Amino acid sequence: MQPGTRNLITDVPGLLVGNARDDGLKSGVTVLTAGSPFCASVHVMGGAPGTRETDLLAPDKSVAEIDALVLSGGSAFGLDACQGVVSGLRAVGRGFSVGPARVPIVPGAILFDLLNGGDKDWQDNPYPDLGRRAFDAASPDFALGSEGAGTGATTAVLKGGLGSASLVLDNGITVGALVAANPMGSVTTPGERHFYAAPFEIGQEFGGLGPDTRSGLGRDLPGLKLAAFQEHANTTIAIVATDAALHKAGCERVAIAAHDGIGRAVVPAHTPSDGDLVFAVSTGNRQLAEPTRDLAQIGHAASLCLTRAIARAISEASPAPGDLLPCWREKNS
Repeated sequence: MQPGTRNLITDVPGLLVGNARDDGLKSGVTVLTAGSPFCASVHVMGGAPGTRETDLLAPDKSVAEIDALVLSGGSAFGLDACQGVVSGLRAVGRGFSVGPARVPIVPGAILFDLLNGGDKDWQDNPYPDLGRRAFDAASPDFALGSEGAGTGATTAVLKGGLGSASLVLDNGITVGALVAANPMGSVTTPGERHFYAAPFEIGQEFGGLGPDTRSGLGRDLPGLKLAAFQEHANTTIAIVATDAALHKAGCERVAIAAHDGIGRAVVPAHTPSDGDLVFAVSTGNRQLAEPTRDLAQIGHAASLCLTRAIARAISEASPAPGDLLPCWREKNS
């Protein structure tokens, strides 16, 4: 397995990602969409999720395909970013057909970034506009780090961010991940130099510093004390995707497997204070030759992509006025 051309989730043919951010607000929105509807499901392992329309993604629910997925900052306010995306889709005639009506289907998930030093004294909710801007910006190429939903993200001791990565399997199937990393836990070992994800790095995609050779790492987590001001207010929200033809049950299985990627990259993960969630998407362009074996490979590749995407998110974060935490780049330049 090797990364795709961009090393982004948009290496999965047909997928597009758009970002919008507000630097004063220290928040933003990321949208994943495509030129036609796609299959998706979801799995939640955090104790404090914030979501919209995720029940519809269960395998037994009636709608088989959706039009976009939204990752947003803003806590509950950020769920309104989905409405901005719905408006954008409606403007171009997209949506689930119900007789003469079309209803865009846009599930979403949010992270908490309300206490990150940004100006939150707004009167009108800014997230519908951010959602529409992100949808309008959707493209195969997009920026990482302090962008989109990762604009105001934080970890235990460093700024968080937006990350992505991809892999092309030996059978030609492409798998990718997109993540807004805002966990309560740490993504780096004590000293903030080495990533927990380092054993899975390809090339120097997040610094090339290699694993921390000290033993007992993760046993003591002083960084969690610094994150106490965000108690019940953290999350890692992600999308993994493939061009393999999967139904919602297969997508759900891939989403479950992809959570291993969070566990490899964040210590601790899936806590009561995190809303850890993974959407899984299939564009359905490639049939599976060996369904059981191929599905296992896709789930494994999705977890590896997500691990790498989380580390890339933090390594690409950039400083901004009023930040409460430093960037990994600042500490390791």
